[in-house]
Amino acid sequence: MLNPQDPEVDGEMKQGHKKFTSLVRPRGVTSALAVATAALGLSSCTIPTFGAFKGATTQGQSTFHLFQGFALASIAVGGVTFLLLFYVMFRFRKKDESIPKQTHSNVPIEIMYTVIPIIIVVILFFFTVRVENKVVAVSPSPNQRVTVTAFQWGWKFYYPATNTTVIASGNTYPQLVLPQGETTTVTLVSKDVVHGFYIPAFNFSRYALPGFTNRFDFNPTTTGTFIGRCSQLCGLYHSEMLFSVKVISPAAFSSWTASQAGKVTA
Repeated sequence: MLNPQDPEVDGEMKQGHKKFTSLVRPRGVTSALAVATAALGLSSCTIPTFGAFKGATTQGQSTFHLFQGFALASIAVGGVTFLLLFYVMFRFRKKDESIPKQTHSNVPIEIMYTVIPIIIVVILFFFTVRVENKVVAVSPSPNQRVTVTAFQWGWKFYYPATNTTVIASGNTYPQLVLPQGETTTVTLVSKDVVHGFYIPAFNFSRYALPGFTNRFDFNPTTTGTFIGRCSQLCGLYHSEMLFSVKVISPAAFSSWTASQAGKVTA
C-alpha cells in the first residue's frame, strides 16, 4: 500500500486536490451558472410552457411568466449541480489504493454554496412579490362588477349594474360572461362552506369563504369559453360544481347585458 507520507505520493495528492479546488472555486461555479443562464436567455423566444396555461388574462399571464422563471432557474441550478457531480464522479473515481489528502474545510467554497442559494431565493422572492401584488390588485374604478356566490352545490353570478343573475338550472351549468380587454372586479362570497373558485385557463384560484369577502380583478386578453370548477372538496355533489367563463368583445358584452337586464337566467 502506498504511504501518504511518501514525498511523491503526497505531491500527487496535492496536485489532485489543487485541480479539484480550482474547479469548484466560486469563480468557476459562477461562470458555469452565467453560461447556463445566458443560454436560456438566448432561447427565450422558444421557452416551453412546462405544461402550464399561458393565461387568458393579464394577471394569469404574469403568473405564467413567474412559473416559467422558476422552472428555468431550477433547470439552471440543477444543470450546474449535475455537471459538477458527474465531473467529480468520473474525474476523481478510484484508480488505485492511494489515499487522498484529507482537508478539514474550505472557507471560499463554504461561503459560495451559502451565498449563491440566498441570492437566488432573494431574486425569486422579489419577482414573486411583484407578481402577487399585480394579481391581488383591485381597480378603484373597474369597467364591470360581478358578484360570485358559491353554494352547495353551484354558482350564482350577479351583475349589479343591470340587475342580471345567472344561476344553474337543471342540468345546465352557469356561465360567467366577461368583456375582453376591460377590467372586471369580482366579489367572491360563500353561502355555506368553503369552496374553491378555480379557472385553469386564467391561472387563478381563490377560496370562497363563509363570512369573508374576497375581491379581485380580471382583465381578459383572449375571447373564448373556458372551464371553471370548484377546487375544494365541499360535500356530496362537489363534482357538480362546474361553470364556464365566456369572454366576448366589449360590444357583444354590452348587447348581452342589455338583453339580460333584470333577468334570472342559466
